Amino acid sequence: MPNQNPTLSQAFRVWAKIGILSFGGPAAQIAMMHREVVDGKKWLTEKQFLNALSFCMLLPGPEAMQLATYTGWRTNGTIGGLMAGLLFVIPGAIIILALTTLYAYIGNVPVVAALFLGIKATVVVIVIEALLRVAKKALVRTDHWIIAALAFVGIFFLNLPFPLIVLLAALYGLFFNDTVGRTEMHVQHSQPFSKTLKTIILWLAIWWLPILALDLFTSHNILKEIAFFFSKLAVVTFGGAYAVLAYMAQDVVVLKGWLSADQMMDGLGLAETTPGPLILVTEFVGFLAGFASGGWWLGFAAAIITLWVTFTPCFLWIFAGAPYIESISARPRLRGALTAITAAVVGVILNLSIWFALHVFFDTVTKSTLGPFTLWQPSLASINPTVAVLAALSGYLLLKRHWNVVWVLLLSGGLSFLSAQF
Repeated sequence: MPNQNPTLSQAFRVWAKIGILSFGGPAAQIAMMHREVVDGKKWLTEKQFLNALSFCMLLPGPEAMQLATYTGWRTNGTIGGLMAGLLFVIPGAIIILALTTLYAYIGNVPVVAALFLGIKATVVVIVIEALLRVAKKALVRTDHWIIAALAFVGIFFLNLPFPLIVLLAALYGLFFNDTVGRTEMHVQHSQPFSKTLKTIILWLAIWWLPILALDLFTSHNILKEIAFFFSKLAVVTFGGAYAVLAYMAQDVVVLKGWLSADQMMDGLGLAETTPGPLILVTEFVGFLAGFASGGWWLGFAAAIITLWVTFTPCFLWIFAGAPYIESISARPRLRGALTAITAAVVGVILNLSIWFALHVFFDTVTKSTLGPFTLWQPSLASINPTVAVLAALSGYLLLKRHWNVVWVLLLSGGLSFLSAQF
């Protein structure tokens, strides 16, 4: 059994520690939380922790941050959930803002460019590692492999919108899965639905009223575009941070033109080497989009709006859904839909892997169309041998030797910097 719930001051110290030291991506962050709240403080039992983790992995958005929010809610109510979620995000967000500001002003300096070249080489391997990890868990049946393949073709070659792919996968999983026809178990909810409805209305207002207020207080269209784009992102990006990147990367680079492909890779490298959820790369994107339109203050405002619409929905999902965790796990149709979505995410991350690799390994990549198909064609003569070597080294250290990702990023960046000096 878990110990007596902590006081708010005790919880604050633990969540502040986790927020400051949460390097290494979702897997490392979840492991750290497990050590603190299950093994160390015993605030949750093993079963409670794993049930919450399964629930958070089925939600759109960053599962580690949502797991922290749930744990805080479970031990200290709504205030505890807010405190845990915010402390998990704020330290990394402050660091990302500082580093992105430096990047915006000195990002074109050759020394900085050389450093980030090595980081990009490692990022390609990190995404591939995430692809392998997700695929191993998600593709357990033949139809899951087919869903993943169709999702890849749809987003890479046909340029279908990610929300449509999620919807189609969900419909398939809802009606065509091996659990359809089973009797759904009835599990008593821990609160009446009327209370849940009030929670949903409250958090929808908290989420959207500041966005609607932008029309009254600013004439900068970029802020409104960012608010609506990242709000949509928060709803449809099932499958964790890499699913977010897969959807976001091509849209902000190809469709909206807010960043270049190189800048997108640099942002991911920054997010990988700083504490907090990997999805803080959205703050990097928002800041640079605003900075390009109107300087630092507009970039700062864009970063704040990006953070607001990225993480406010996470509190909505947790505070509204946490009382129903056991009920959701007992419904085969719903689990079938969410499982199919996860399979589709594998295809989407494969798209991200190839798209990133093309833009990192080759200096020249051209986009062409053949009927309904979109084709990305690299110039073989433009391959960067330094990146190829560093990516191979990163692959060996991450996939074979299982080094910590932060050390590999620093090593690759350092070697790239040294190679540029000779």
